[in-house]
Amino acid sequence: MKKTLLLSALLSATLALATDYNYEVTPVIGYNVAEGNIDIEDQLLVGVEAQINNISSLIKPELSVLYTNADYDKSAQGSTNIYRIALNGVYEFDKIGSITPLAKAGLGYETMSSHHEENYDSPFVDAGVGAKIPFTDNLALKLEAVYMVKHNDNRWDNNMAVLAGLNFAFGAKAQKAAPVVAPVVVDGDDDNDGVVNSKDNCLYTPAGTKVDALGCALVLDSDHDGVNDNIDQCPTTPKGTKVDETGCKLMLDDDQDGILNSDDICPNTPVGEAVNSDGCPANVNLQINFENNSAQITSESQARIQKYADFLNKYTNYSAKIIGYTDSRGSATYNKQLSQKRAEAVVADLISKGVNPEQLSATGMGEENPIADNSTSEGRAQNRRIEAELVKN
Repeated sequence: MKKTLLLSALLSATLALATDYNYEVTPVIGYNVAEGNIDIEDQLLVGVEAQINNISSLIKPELSVLYTNADYDKSAQGSTNIYRIALNGVYEFDKIGSITPLAKAGLGYETMSSHHEENYDSPFVDAGVGAKIPFTDNLALKLEAVYMVKHNDNRWDNNMAVLAGLNFAFGAKAQKAAPVVAPVVVDGDDDNDGVVNSKDNCLYTPAGTKVDALGCALVLDSDHDGVNDNIDQCPTTPKGTKVDETGCKLMLDDDQDGILNSDDICPNTPVGEAVNSDGCPANVNLQINFENNSAQITSESQARIQKYADFLNKYTNYSAKIIGYTDSRGSATYNKQLSQKRAEAVVADLISKGVNPEQLSATGMGEENPIADNSTSEGRAQNRRIEAELVKN
């Protein structure tokens, strides 16, 4: 339901706007320092500045008139009256506290009642900085430093004037009319969802429901897992976690060994192979090759030994029993000795790759426990093997 409140009583009693002034006049007194080749002494200055404010430009026009009576230096005698009139543009900066900084620049003309050597009447340019320090709303102390440069025949003459004066502001502008306040329409919010009735497309949202800009129930996914909060049974799942259709952590077992990925330190175990509680096979064929009738490991087996060394270096809570086997050719005694040497060679290689010797042991089993038929070359090749029996400490 809409309720309309008219605020007409406020139309005549609103803002009291600050008053501006159209004009400023500043009588000044100061001191002029003659520089360059000017043949006159430093002197006192008096004058007046008038500024117009009732224009829209940021630069306000100012007319400056200065007078001084200056003595010539020791190379000449007498004095001269100097009149300077200038038209400047004044820019007032934002206030610093109550102080108004300003800068100005412009063109002027200087005339002298008497001349000496190359001191002639001539135009000049000026630039300066200053500040206004208020006493009241329309009375302030004005301080300025103005630099003036003029060209005399074949030379440049410079003057530096430091001025102070009382700045009078007058001619107040009419106060700005208070803006007309349109009637304010206050909408109801019948379902208290924070969306007014006139914009609410779902006027009867249950209390406490989070809504969108149209007042309808907001479908959120607070934990950004791809499952909306209204069906998410695990609404605080850590970012990046794979989840199922209920928004809960997805229990994966990629190698199908019965150990979830999150707990499986051997994630690529062949399907069907028996594993321990960490997902690693208790016994594995390292597939290491040796020179014929020798315990010397071939170069192509180094990568497999390195991989097993990396595992034992990472999981120091495991020990490995390295077991050597041969085929059935030769005497059983010789085969036992050869398999022992080969197991010891693998242990030595693992130690050289950083494995703690206390994690390792070597056993030669000779031609025992064949896994293939010794009557064929293929079977004998399978029986000549190195196995690693993994034991959790």
